Amino acid sequence: MMNSDAAPFPGTFGEETAPLYTDLYQLTMLQAYWREGMDETAVFDLFVRRLKDRNYLLACGLEQALEYLEELSFSEEALTYLAAQDQFSDDFLTWLEDFEFTGDVYAVPEGTPVFPDEPLVEVVAPIGEAQLAETFLLNQITFQTMIASKAVRVVEAARGGDSERLVADFGMRRMHGTDASMKAARAAYIAGVDATSNVAAGQAYDLPITGTMAHSYIEAHDSEMDAFREFAELYPETILLVDTYDTISGVKKVIELAEEKGDDFQVRGIRLDSGDLAELAKESRRLLDQAGLTDMMIFASSGLDEYKIRGLLDREAPIDGFGVGTKMGTSADQPTLDSAYKLCGYAGTPRMKLSSKKSNLPGRKQVIRQYENGTAVRDVIATVEDPPPGASLLERVMARGTRTEAGVPRPLESIREHAAARVAELPDRLRALDRSEKGYDVALSDAMEGRLEETRQRLERTM
Repeated sequence: MMNSDAAPFPGTFGEETAPLYTDLYQLTMLQAYWREGMDETAVFDLFVRRLKDRNYLLACGLEQALEYLEELSFSEEALTYLAAQDQFSDDFLTWLEDFEFTGDVYAVPEGTPVFPDEPLVEVVAPIGEAQLAETFLLNQITFQTMIASKAVRVVEAARGGDSERLVADFGMRRMHGTDASMKAARAAYIAGVDATSNVAAGQAYDLPITGTMAHSYIEAHDSEMDAFREFAELYPETILLVDTYDTISGVKKVIELAEEKGDDFQVRGIRLDSGDLAELAKESRRLLDQAGLTDMMIFASSGLDEYKIRGLLDREAPIDGFGVGTKMGTSADQPTLDSAYKLCGYAGTPRMKLSSKKSNLPGRKQVIRQYENGTAVRDVIATVEDPPPGASLLERVMARGTRTEAGVPRPLESIREHAAARVAELPDRLRALDRSEKGYDVALSDAMEGRLEETRQRLERTM
């Protein structure tokens, strides 16, 4: 968990700017609600409309959402900035001086597989408070859920079966800004990635960090052998990058170094970063084994994603670990999620949007997961008042603006274990990389169907 006493990481929001991390129209609506005296309880759902090229999503980002809501207030600096915009009255800005979030939040635990239309988060609060939360909640939960959903696929590809192959996050340098690189490292670890190259994320979230050398280090020395010798002297258990000039020649130099050092040789492995990784891994393994270096691991990087990893393993490449960067850190094949945060109740009355392909489900909800022989077989989106039998996914994580026991920060190891256990409950077809034609059954309960139809008819009469 991030140290709450630490200064905000550069590029992220701090106390002075947090309430302004929103779209302008959230603030203009907030003033309109205040002016009209509209302060009754609203219900907003945060959900994803469709999966596209995923069989499921892995919910992530709740911790940052709750931290934001718990600390939400307008500083003097924020109010001064708003006053200078000439859109907000003095009385409204005075009211904002005491603004805080006083509502309830229900959410699925981080690391839980979720499906379309299921609320990841449900906010129940006075309408202005719930409205203001929209932008930040969508930003944090959408991004981390997107990255976790990509990373779990990479992990599944690398570890197929009972394999212990390692996966490291190498994507910081090409992610979309510093905040993205921090939250992506966190989300990837929850999804099962073993370590990150991002040192700041390692410090902030207590993640294992990994990394050794770049090609520039090799190039800066008069010879590749000199570079290997010096680096291994300083870091005896390092992994040596062998493809700067000629990969197989580099592997042979590592073997030569092992012969020089004899019993003092502790280098853990080599890294391949270019060329035909499968063939180079096979030849490298042959040479290392022939030299008696059977315990040395082969680590691979270079534009990897779950599909390339699967292809390498299908070719029986003897690779023990993968460094995955840009394509995981940006979720390159699906860099957006069709997420939404929609009003579904106000003043005790169910509400919904009727627009084609953008409608939503009205009223408070519970998501029930049903199992057969330990395998998840069906989810039911139900009214909160009348849920069917099964495991309830939405937990009350905040009550009257304060975290509940279910909402207190959890160690990432605990969230990671939860994710692994819940993913293991999914049918094999959903854990596969290819899109399952059969999909997964997400149904509406009879009570939800009835509420949906009743609300639709009521709204159509007012059109």
